[in-house]
Amino acid sequence: MDVNRPATPEDAPADAPPAAAGTGVDAERLGRLLGDPGLAWFVDRVRRRMARGRPLTGSVTLSDPDEPQRRAAERLLGRAPRSGGSLGIRLATVDEILRRSGVSPGGLAAAVEALTGPVTLHAETRGAEERAWAEAYAPFDSLGSPDTELARWAERIRGDGLVRRLARTPEAAVPLVEAAVRALRALPASPPTSRATFAARNLSGAHALDEGTPLATLVLSGIRALTGFPDGSGAQWRREAWASAGLLKDDLSSTVLTLNLRGTPALDWAADAGEPTVLTLRSLTRRAPVTIASATGTVHLCENPAVLSAAADTFGAACPPLVCLQGQPSAAALTLLRDLSGAGAVLLHHGDFDWGGVRIAAALARSVPWKPWRFTAADYRAAVTAAAEAPALTGAPAATPWDPALAVALTECGVRVEEETVLDDLLTDLGAASR
Repeated sequence: MDVNRPATPEDAPADAPPAAAGTGVDAERLGRLLGDPGLAWFVDRVRRRMARGRPLTGSVTLSDPDEPQRRAAERLLGRAPRSGGSLGIRLATVDEILRRSGVSPGGLAAAVEALTGPVTLHAETRGAEERAWAEAYAPFDSLGSPDTELARWAERIRGDGLVRRLARTPEAAVPLVEAAVRALRALPASPPTSRATFAARNLSGAHALDEGTPLATLVLSGIRALTGFPDGSGAQWRREAWASAGLLKDDLSSTVLTLNLRGTPALDWAADAGEPTVLTLRSLTRRAPVTIASATGTVHLCENPAVLSAAADTFGAACPPLVCLQGQPSAAALTLLRDLSGAGAVLLHHGDFDWGGVRIAAALARSVPWKPWRFTAADYRAAVTAAAEAPALTGAPAATPWDPALAVALTECGVRVEEETVLDDLLTDLGAASR
């Protein structure tokens, strides 16, 4: 072949596709001219430019071509490419060859579409995809008004990419979101139940919420928003997070620490002796209701076992009924407190003066009504003044709906006050209530 003349259709490879009907493109000749495997990189670069809406001007360059790629470019251009390490092809030159030869009267763009199919602009593709994702997210709208915790969670989920990472495509996201919404609308489970039983009743089967599944990951994220369960990691943390919405691994591992409650011979014996008792969720759901040995109908709640232990040591059987949450309320604790509240008991709550403590209190308020027990801004400021020294307050701020001034005071003072620091004040209150 004379490398000083432009390529003709007769110079192209012999393996050509059928003619492209209605396009004016001679598909057979085009296949021999641009369909050479050595020009696949060139066709791909042109197609990507078209998809981005960029004009087919200037050159495209291959930095380290092999010999078949150089020979294919030579056949296309009718001359040897410029020497050097890279291979450059001017788009206007190829466009002119295709038009002049009659292989593609519409030029390079029409030729590329005839070889590889219609080119969709990226903007159009992205727009269609975003509309599909919006439709997949639509079931989230049924989780409640915009000011609810779940609705705010759903809004965050739309933006943080969790569903996209779990489902990959809008088509796969549709059943995932629908199932997650169905589960979250049925929570918290009351009375608490096993996760498998809940899944069998509300989802596609008993294993729908097994660990590691996309649905379990999404539902657990929603549960944390629903119950205010704090950040964490590990198998134990996940079990407690599920349990905060009443979904349990079993009915024995969830417990609550109590003092001077009554209702069974064992509880009555412990109350007579003034000894703390650990109740399991099983015991709370399979026997007579717990009662309180208090004429006032009041139950004090604390966050730390040290408070309950000191109360038992100080007052014994005379101590007013006391329930220790031991951090985030367990399913057993929530079941007990709902039963007590439903029976008319007044719940008085105290916790650590830190962001974790106020989050626990706020989460508890979403399950049962309670009143603050030395757990207001005034109590916090008094404790800070009395403390010889206090550790710095850390973590993200949280709201204190029972006393908005408390969150302000925590931010201003910037120190944490644990329950043990104000133990004498708490014991004074319990002593007064025991008389």
